[in-house]
Amino acid sequence: MTSSVAIDLLALPIPPGVEGESRSGLQMANPRIYGALAHKPGNRAAAVVMHHTSNFLGHYLLQPMAEAGVDVLGLNSRYVANDSTLIMERVIQDVGAGVKALRERGYDKVFLIGNSGGAGLMSFYQSQAENPTITHTPAGDPVALEKSQLPPADGVAICAGHLGRPLLLSGLIDPSVLDERDPVSADPALDIYDERNSRPFEADFVARYREAQQARMRRITDWAYRRLAYVRGNGIANDEAFIVYRTYADPRYIDRTLDANDRAERNTHRGADPRKVNYGPNTLGRFTTLTSWLSQWSPDSHAQGPADLARTTVPILQLEYTGDDSVFPSAVKAWAEAAGDRLTSERVVGANHYLKGQPELLAQVVSNLRGWMLD
Repeated sequence: MTSSVAIDLLALPIPPGVEGESRSGLQMANPRIYGALAHKPGNRAAAVVMHHTSNFLGHYLLQPMAEAGVDVLGLNSRYVANDSTLIMERVIQDVGAGVKALRERGYDKVFLIGNSGGAGLMSFYQSQAENPTITHTPAGDPVALEKSQLPPADGVAICAGHLGRPLLLSGLIDPSVLDERDPVSADPALDIYDERNSRPFEADFVARYREAQQARMRRITDWAYRRLAYVRGNGIANDEAFIVYRTYADPRYIDRTLDANDRAERNTHRGADPRKVNYGPNTLGRFTTLTSWLSQWSPDSHAQGPADLARTTVPILQLEYTGDDSVFPSAVKAWAEAAGDRLTSERVVGANHYLKGQPELLAQVVSNLRGWMLD
């Protein structure tokens, strides 16, 4: 049977970014972002699904949602596949370009789908769309957020939602690092991958570990402020790159008794052993700049997930994937508390983070989203 869903590729204009944001002179001179709009004749509601850096042009929700009655724009930000220079205050301008494009197409309602890391992004967007408060990035750079750039959506759906980049990294960063210049230095007393720290982890170990994670986040952030002041004060440059070693060390990845759900025994959602990912070159926050760290990852980031969602006024849907090995029940609870009495909550029992190999659960997710958006 031939599908009546069509997919159009869109190129959307966006406000200019910051100095050195892209190595492409064409992009800097004529900034654009790109999206794939899955649409079906007669559909009157639409949604934007977007992540800071993941390529969502082929997102698994596009075609099935359009078939079910809700058109979906899978949108890529200006930082797709490279978050090293990402500025959160710019990314929400990209979300706004997608919402504006759908509004201009005359849809009766436009929703935001915050999938995985997109949950924090969409919450940040909606909070600023309803009440723009930001005038500068945490680095002190001015940001011209205009109401016309940030049209509010009619609701936010959170699917397997991380708490947002700074909160995510604060739970992932390895506090056993002894020297920020040495990728293998480790304090065995704080190393979850050291065999002397047996599982299940003791409560006092986890408490010390979490405190040490926050302390490392603060040390890097304070250093970033000092280094940025030095670089700019000496006229060297406007920004500087650096490396954050070992950022994949959440105890919950190797101890299922912590924040327990239906996840499998061995964490594999990034396709490799967690310890190897932790020491490897390609995971969250590894390559960054001073301004991007402050805006995207640091405790001082303006993007604070549930706190942002709590400042919105629109209806909220949360879909909990109970077999998720990346988003845990404490995060589900935090989102629910932020939404309050605006929340509709559904459990997708057994669902893994990406619904990989679970077509029947994908159908359930589509049904939940469609019902909430159209009822």
